[in-house]
Amino acid sequence: MKLDFQHTQAAHCENGVTTSLLRHHGVNQITEPLAFGIGSGLFFIYIPFMKINNGPAIAFRTQPGLIFSRTCKALNIPVARKKFRSKAEAEKILMECLAAGQPVGCQVGVYYLTYFPKEYRFHFNAHNLIVYGKEEDQFLISDPVMEMATSLSSYELERVRFAKGAFAPRGQLYYPKEKRPVTDEQVKKAIRTGIHRNINLMLRIPGPIAGIRGIRYTGKKIGQWRDKLGPKTAGSYLAQLVRMQEEIGTGGGGFRFIYAAFLQEAYTYFQIPELIDISKQFTKSGDIWRSAAVQAAGIYKGRIGSQADFNVMSEFLYTAADIEKQAFQDLAKIKWPA
Repeated sequence: MKLDFQHTQAAHCENGVTTSLLRHHGVNQITEPLAFGIGSGLFFIYIPFMKINNGPAIAFRTQPGLIFSRTCKALNIPVARKKFRSKAEAEKILMECLAAGQPVGCQVGVYYLTYFPKEYRFHFNAHNLIVYGKEEDQFLISDPVMEMATSLSSYELERVRFAKGAFAPRGQLYYPKEKRPVTDEQVKKAIRTGIHRNINLMLRIPGPIAGIRGIRYTGKKIGQWRDKLGPKTAGSYLAQLVRMQEEIGTGGGGFRFIYAAFLQEAYTYFQIPELIDISKQFTKSGDIWRSAAVQAAGIYKGRIGSQADFNVMSEFLYTAADIEKQAFQDLAKIKWPA
């Protein structure tokens, strides 16, 4: 059983799954940047009381699953999403979808993905892929971060669908329920909805740990880690930040570059010059996040590690926060056509 499905590589897993599933349903206007922007994927949150891989939970994107759900909702496309307690039921529903000609997105854990290089396998349960068929005991897999389509055995797929730990996927699968035509006017409305939501997420969420405030809060904490936690634990925390930033679906810098591309594509629909200017601000922020990753990696690997080095790392985050605050404030000032 092999569905007529086109594998497409993407920079980020959920963007890629969203784009590929929608295109399979005939929504050809949606690109990876549009999916990310319409789904308001750009975010930041630092959760010190939640530990993942012995470090604080840090996310540079919105909650897993929301990019797909928000994008489909904005385009008036109904979504089916299911979680399971029973592994047998999870495979049964998956097979029913495939038999009906429906490829499905699945949330999985990374640690047991056998086609991933070993250095990229660690306990992270918010990865996304598409299952589009089964041949003998091999499920056919379109993983957007891979160059080519691949496969997993029944046991291997079950293992990653029911990975344990934070954000345990519980066999989750999802897909668009119907094929519906999407007009350019719907895309334009969806772009505006996504931008307004992202402004609120980054500028107006109360509390210190999320959005622009969260970036500043993290910068402040990094400056305290070395003296408070000791060089070894502080280095481990920085390694966690780099892992979440650069190894999990493009992370901090990459997401800023994708959002910049989204604003450039939004310009093709609206011809508002400010969108191009603001996209350059996000590109600049992405460069800062990449520099921060290099700095953090150097501290972790022991090449540098004085308090001054941690202070440099803090300043990178403060600078990124300033740039992104201004960018989102500028987005909020745009006068959209009626």
